[in-house]
Amino acid sequence: IEYHYPGLNQMQVNPDIELTFAKGLRSILRQDPDVVLVGEIRDAETAEIACRAALTGHLVFTTLHTNDAPTTITRLLDIGIPRYLLASVLVGIIAQRLVRRICPDCKVPAEPKPQIVAALGLPPMSVAEGRFMVGKGCAKCQDLGYKGRMATFEMLVMNSRIRDLILKGATEEDIRLAAQESGMHSLMQDGLSKAKSGLTTLDELNRVLEVSEHAATSCSGCGRPINSEYRHCPYCRELLRRICKACGHTLQIGWSICAHCGQEP
Repeated sequence: IEYHYPGLNQMQVNPDIELTFAKGLRSILRQDPDVVLVGEIRDAETAEIACRAALTGHLVFTTLHTNDAPTTITRLLDIGIPRYLLASVLVGIIAQRLVRRICPDCKVPAEPKPQIVAALGLPPMSVAEGRFMVGKGCAKCQDLGYKGRMATFEMLVMNSRIRDLILKGATEEDIRLAAQESGMHSLMQDGLSKAKSGLTTLDELNRVLEVSEHAATSCSGCGRPINSEYRHCPYCRELLRRICKACGHTLQIGWSICAHCGQEP
């Protein structure tokens, strides 16, 4: 046990004496707890017991190692949790990544680097406005330009649409789009908001966050969340990206010829 809290009953697992997560959780449930905190779901047995506990009315908190909130659903299904059970008991998922905070004693205004913006998969217009800052480095931050850390969050709240998608075996991208349409802000969106507020840097987001090629973005025409693979917005028919007819590569805005094959669009 890493931390001891007054008023809580805590127990340390010990596989050598066959006191596993699963056995400990079964023992806890016999005591009619109000809230159960499972430190980490590591196997199918622990995951199923935690889900069964939630199904009988217990409030269960746990942690899981995944890339973001939507991939947590995929991970639990891969472990072996039945779709009907997961859709019934899951209430919400919070994903977080820790990023370094810009040192408040030496931060100065800075312009976003185009190569970092491109590496993050962000459209140039998304960084057109904002109070971007960078730390020069000082004695208080040991010349790092950063001091302390903060979290970027992504919160997926379950609703009937997402439950139906889980039951129907929808893809991870479909679940992500449905969550964003319901108001979920991705880790990238939350991180970008904090960078625009001068709390962290785009370089730090590029270091910490994983950029998914399937990540949902916003349509430049109607602003609704869409899959970045789409060529046209399914809601307003906005042309999102052009494809070279000769080689099939994506054409960037402003190109008069394809940079890959030299042919005109």
